[in-house]
Amino acid sequence: MTDSHGRLPRSFTTPGTSSFLDFLAHHDPSLLPTGRTLPAGDAPASTHATTIVALTFDGGIVMAGDRRATAGSMIASRHIEKVFPADEYSAIGIAGTAGLALELVRLFQLELEHYEKIEGTLLSLDGKANRLATMVRGSLGLAMQGLAVVPLFGGYDLQRGTGRMFSFDVTGGRYEELEHHAVGSGSVFARGSLKKLWWPGMPASDAVRTAVHALVDAADDDSATGGPDTVRRIWPVVAVVTAEGYRRVADDTLAEVAAQVDGMRRATESGGGAR
Repeated sequence: MTDSHGRLPRSFTTPGTSSFLDFLAHHDPSLLPTGRTLPAGDAPASTHATTIVALTFDGGIVMAGDRRATAGSMIASRHIEKVFPADEYSAIGIAGTAGLALELVRLFQLELEHYEKIEGTLLSLDGKANRLATMVRGSLGLAMQGLAVVPLFGGYDLQRGTGRMFSFDVTGGRYEELEHHAVGSGSVFARGSLKKLWWPGMPASDAVRTAVHALVDAADDDSATGGPDTVRRIWPVVAVVTAEGYRRVADDTLAEVAAQVDGMRRATESGGGAR
């Protein structure tokens, strides 16, 4: 990293942008996912993360992801984590090629941390979503070779005083979603569940239960999505983001929520009431 005299490279001492990605592109583009040249041919089978759901509630957003990762028809992992804090007031969930998705998360976290250190303030929620869209767009070449990463991003907008969320496509398109959304292999089933269970002004506790319920409904129809595993005590990763910041819901709480969801489903199956 240093030259023969022990000095840092010029790129480390030259005033520049508040973007960590721009700095890295100037210093060593090969360190970026977009700076790699892949050989011709089809991409080998790789581990894929699956279903992420997000919804707004009265005071913020909830984002949740199941814990299953697949490789073809096989279960590659039963306890992968797919929802992470992007910074103090936002969360990012990942679906798609797991290795590249996790790298995208780490780069995005560094991007936001670097901006805060250079500028002395947080990037706006819209600015964060725009930065993430640029990162996704830069990986279009990988997506065209079958190594796609599709994030779901959301957080508490300090300027507007409300929770907001954004979806993306592989070309870097950024779309603000209202009320609720889901991405990944089980997203069609999760969206149907969210459409039935979400209502305006719901409290955080109901939003957490609705997110878990949507993942359970997705797992019921999508083999790549895993529901709560009561035997191994593996629960979804569920994050709540409010004006107080990012908070991960404790496993003990999720165990109780999963039991509530199971009771609601049993009542529905037996004709005892609607979900």
